[in-house]
Parts: sequence; structure tokens; C-alpha cells
Amino acid sequence: MSLLERRRIIGAQAMLSRVTLRRGCIVPMHAHENEQFACVISGVMRFGIVDGGEERELTLRAGEVLHLPANVPHSAQALEDCVILDVFSPPSERTGIDRG
Repeated sequence: MSLLERRRIIGAQAMLSRVTLRRGCIVPMHAHENEQFACVISGVMRFGIVDGGEERELTLRAGEVLHLPANVPHSAQALEDCVILDVFSPPSERTGIDRG
């Protein structure tokens, strides 16, 4: 069983990505030109974010949303089985999951 599964809908101006991450799944530190909103549907996720040269960690639970401006380095770790709805603008063929 894969630790990560994804389904995407790609439009002209935005992309929705429904991502299922199993507990222990790690998305390594990366950055992309897309603005991103990570909406936690279920589970608990820990995000690492480089902000002003310093890395900080945020833990998000179901119902919480993280906004990541374009080109901000970030990572993620599933502390529980999670479902995330990611919104990216502009859409792209590749995101951090593809690069990591």
C-alpha cells in the first residue's frame, strides 16, 4: 500500500489536488512557483516552513487551512492518516509531491 495517493482536477487558473497520506508519510522540503492552500479534511499534519530564513513547524488538524505563498520552502509529515485538499494557483503538471 502506498503512503501517498492523489487525485487532481486541473483548470485554466487553479488546480485541486485531493491527497491521502498514510501515517508516517513525509513530503521533503521543497518550493514551487504555485500559491498553495492546504486544507486538512481529516487527520493531523505537521508542516515545516522556512519563513525569513528560519524554519518553523505548524501542526494542523481537520478543519484548518495553511496558506503557502509562491516559492516558500515547506515540508509535510502525516502524524495520522490524513486527507488534504490542496488548491494551487496557477495549475502545473508538477508540485512538491512529484519532486520529492
